[in-house]
Amino acid sequence: MYNELKLECISQTIRRLGDRVTERFPASGLSKVAAELFRIAEETGPILDQKRQPRRLLRIAILVAILLLVAIPVGLLATYRRSSLDVTSWRSLFQMVESVIQDAIFLGVALYFLSTVETRLERRVSLRELQRLRNIVHIVDMHQLTKDPEHLISPQQTTPSSPVRKLNHFEMSRYLDYCSELLSLCSKIAALHVQSVNDPVVLSAVNDIENLASNLSNKIWQKIVVIDAERRSAGLLPGSQVLPAADKT
Repeated sequence: MYNELKLECISQTIRRLGDRVTERFPASGLSKVAAELFRIAEETGPILDQKRQPRRLLRIAILVAILLLVAIPVGLLATYRRSSLDVTSWRSLFQMVESVIQDAIFLGVALYFLSTVETRLERRVSLRELQRLRNIVHIVDMHQLTKDPEHLISPQQTTPSSPVRKLNHFEMSRYLDYCSELLSLCSKIAALHVQSVNDPVVLSAVNDIENLASNLSNKIWQKIVVIDAERRSAGLLPGSQVLPAADKT
């Protein structure tokens, strides 16, 4: 029960997170991002179900093509063996061996291509969905980009071109925390694409998304630590005391 990810649980978590964002920041862009991530999670279910189901018609077509590729050279070889094999010189022998090697290489390439058709079709679908998740990760990063705790410490240092910042310490901390949760959930949806499929290309793409989301989340948590330190020094956290000016360092 606890050894694999469940899409239903991830979808419920995303929906609840979206509700939390909407309740805390109504009509915000981040709430729309959470809604889009929930839609992607809902669309991921049918895609994963389709990947688990065998494509019988495609496999039959591939099997027939492989049999034909193998049968045609075998038939030609059998016909060739019935005829007289006359090798008059070493040059003719080398030419014959070279032709056999080339045919064997082309046959092997064709067999490999046909045997990996189904895998490559599933890989294309997975990479397309993973690209959507990568876009969501970058969009979340764009939303937290201007949430800089520096303006809470020195609000008088703004310029006419500075973005409008209306969040207080608590609201900004919650906003950044929601961004971090969205990044984590993007990674979880991405991991579903390799949970039951052993494809190194898809696995590499999933690892890239996880690393990207993790690095961005670390950057977000650095901002949260700065905000919490400022709240503590300002006496805004429960149990904290405002230190005299002479005791502040």
